[in-house]
Amino acid sequence: MSPDSPKTDSPAASAAAKPAAAAPSDNAAAAPAAADDCVIRIEKARLFLSGREILHDINWQVKRGERCFILGANGAGKTTLVRMLLGYAWPLYGAKVEVLGHRFGTINLRELRKRIAWVSPLMHQWLLSDREWTGREMVLSGPDATIGLFRTPTPEEEQKAAALLASLRAQALADRPVSTMSSGEQVKVLIARALMTNPELMILDEPSVYLDIAGREFLLATIAELAQSRPELTIIFITQRIEDILPDFDCGMILRHGEIIRYGRRDEVLTEANLREAFELPIRLIRASNGRLWTVID
Repeated sequence: MSPDSPKTDSPAASAAAKPAAAAPSDNAAAAPAAADDCVIRIEKARLFLSGREILHDINWQVKRGERCFILGANGAGKTTLVRMLLGYAWPLYGAKVEVLGHRFGTINLRELRKRIAWVSPLMHQWLLSDREWTGREMVLSGPDATIGLFRTPTPEEEQKAAALLASLRAQALADRPVSTMSSGEQVKVLIARALMTNPELMILDEPSVYLDIAGREFLLATIAELAQSRPELTIIFITQRIEDILPDFDCGMILRHGEIIRYGRRDEVLTEANLREAFELPIRLIRASNGRLWTVID
């Protein structure tokens, strides 16, 4: 992998299924997919931060239209993997990272990020800038992949932003400074911002982590509706909570200490044995009538 691509983009200036045939659940690598059908392709990726290896030999593929979950405890490497997908962290030379058909090191990452909808609590630190951006301005910045609005939006964009905030029951946030919002309110604004474009890939990086029960359930219902209404959209959902993995996400992986320990179909991955290994707890699963899984510690 070449380091020559513009990998020093400021985060403040750019932000960034139908499941594949099942890979064996004890295999750390995804099943092969046709090159033109891959939205994400990672091969032999090792990534170091502050002299410590965070990701170990990551081999992973996601096909177009998949709804894929990434599950792991704190420190498993989930957020670092997302940073690598967005070009904010780079693996060692020799790795291959392709997103939306483009190999890193040969493309303009800022332009690529405009095709990716990224929602993450990590973005909150960039929302709190010297400029008091309102919820409306933050949503309208979506098409430019910027944090904040730096041009005059079109009437059509204004209309779409208002409609998206209304669909998330967040109309009251339009004129409020983002810095005064709760974490849950900021997540709603970020989701509306992400939907301002027609993204090809959506990455939901622990979006419910700061929400209370009511807020989390409303968010998950919104995600389920999004997954069902946009079959062409590839969605990656990162979480440490098993109960947040909706039935719509029927393929995925488990990360542990920077390694993929299981990859495949939902029912092959989300087993008590796999979860006990990942979280080092005596986990027992209870399946609800709606298909969601809940955990009990024996």
